[in-house]
Amino acid sequence: MAFPAPLDTLTDEQSALLTPYAERLTFAAGERIFPAGSPGDGCYIIEEGRVRLELERPGIDSDSLDTDNVLGYLEPGELLGELSLLDRLTRSASAYAETAVTARYLSATGLEELCARQPRLGLAVVHALGRDAALKLRQTTARLAEYLLPEANDPEVEMLVARAQAAQRIIESWTEERIDRLVRGVAEAVAAQAEQLAVATVRETHLGNVPDKVTKIQLASMAVYQSLAGKPASGPLHTDAVRGVTEIASPVGVVFGIIPVTNPVATAVYKALICLKARNALILSFHHACLGVGNTTGELIRAALEQHGAPGDLVQWVTARSTRKKTAQFMRHPDVGLILATGGAGMVKAAYSSGTPAIGVGPGNAPALICADADLTAAAQAVVVSKSFDNGLICGAEHNLVVVAAVRDRFCAALEAAGAAVLTPPEAARFTAAAIETGQSFRPQIIGQDAGRIAAFLGITRDHPIRVIVVPAEVDFDSPYAGEKIAPVLSLFAAPDVDAGFALSRRLLRHQGTGHTAVIHSTSPALIERFGVEMPASRILANSPAVQGVCGVTSGLEPSFTLGCGTFGGNSTTDNITYRNLLNIKRLARYRAPEPVADAAG
Repeated sequence: MAFPAPLDTLTDEQSALLTPYAERLTFAAGERIFPAGSPGDGCYIIEEGRVRLELERPGIDSDSLDTDNVLGYLEPGELLGELSLLDRLTRSASAYAETAVTARYLSATGLEELCARQPRLGLAVVHALGRDAALKLRQTTARLAEYLLPEANDPEVEMLVARAQAAQRIIESWTEERIDRLVRGVAEAVAAQAEQLAVATVRETHLGNVPDKVTKIQLASMAVYQSLAGKPASGPLHTDAVRGVTEIASPVGVVFGIIPVTNPVATAVYKALICLKARNALILSFHHACLGVGNTTGELIRAALEQHGAPGDLVQWVTARSTRKKTAQFMRHPDVGLILATGGAGMVKAAYSSGTPAIGVGPGNAPALICADADLTAAAQAVVVSKSFDNGLICGAEHNLVVVAAVRDRFCAALEAAGAAVLTPPEAARFTAAAIETGQSFRPQIIGQDAGRIAAFLGITRDHPIRVIVVPAEVDFDSPYAGEKIAPVLSLFAAPDVDAGFALSRRLLRHQGTGHTAVIHSTSPALIERFGVEMPASRILANSPAVQGVCGVTSGLEPSFTLGCGTFGGNSTTDNITYRNLLNIKRLARYRAPEPVADAAG
């Protein structure tokens, strides 16, 4: 056989001699070829398919899930893992089969045997491996220089921004009625395909479940449209006759929107609707793990725009995987007016550091305080319906149950009756051993997976279908049980009394999730108001399921899929982000005679 580059310099005779030392292996799409930290015991010569190199991030919080950790891709003819074969150190990154992959595997033992039996051929192979490693080092140096040295923008960035600007100018003078018809058309187009888009999302990302994603897409399209329809979003909005001040709305222009892997379709259509309502153009950048369904969603939106007489370039997206450099160029572009950053903390920080105005969000770690006077049955049902939704992917869900000790046992029974599995001490020990890695973080394998399947894998059974797993735990802020869990898993902490429950709820928020969401279940208006005053959270829900409450389904909050955390969480607003956050509000102030200033003595 003839080996591909970089071993293509071998003669046919040398290739024939090398073949017995290079075992042919196949990997299914999505299969991990090797993990970071594994021994450098061989290298792979890729014959067919595409390999993804990725930095592993521990844990299952929203930052690790939504931050893009991809280092790059390898194609047929390239080597994988040759550095570790040469220096015999552990792998510095993980490798995954992006597509089905066929590769030849040359082990360290095989290379040693080859060098012993065929020294000249062994030297040629080692030389080829070293040359490939040196070329990759040069490429890395060149990429580093791109970040350190100023350079002209990527042509695609310039093209998309220019098209967005031109499209935005066309609709800037449209009437409210015409804009509302356009927004409705886009919402209906996506809602009509909700089931197909949900199926495609789960198939591509392997996260969540289809029925809940259908609901989520319908909420993000039709419910968001209904919240926008009829609202003024351009020109004079309101005049204060006493002060002589008129507020006038003006669009921000071009918005750059980052889309997370957890909710790609819902977040994309929601951002499209609020941008269109405010007469802005939108450029979307999807996480690499949901690019397929992102392209489908983008095409649906574009078709709906054109059907209603609007330019298709009002909503554009990066159709191929976006690099960090390209994303940074969009963020820094002088003609991008605003960044809507929904994703991991790293991406949000990059948005805020770009020099362009940005609206970002923070992680959730909502405590749910169960007071002694709560309706325990209703509270348990609310927790289960919320945390089970889309297999626990919503960061605004409950993550920690803080239960006043006097009602702990009765509340646990109510949870079981509602469909939860409250683990016994032996079950909790078994779950902890299986679900938590050495680095004191949850294994990524439980992200967005069905609670019943997780329980069945661990031999945890109940007489009812398990919708949520509840793990009673001691308060330990070094434990992952005190943090965000993007899975249908909750911690349960007992508090001696309601004052201790308030204190623990505050500590959990400050540990992780400051500014996002907190929940109280109580029948006391005074306790509820006190909770609202004391919690460092932007959304404080009373007697509501958290997921359904934060986005306005079971509360009076505005329907939204980007939830600000205020200065509590390092964000610019506490709002449920909507079209008003995407407007410049000008104030026309008319002259009025100055009023006399009161004398300090009088």
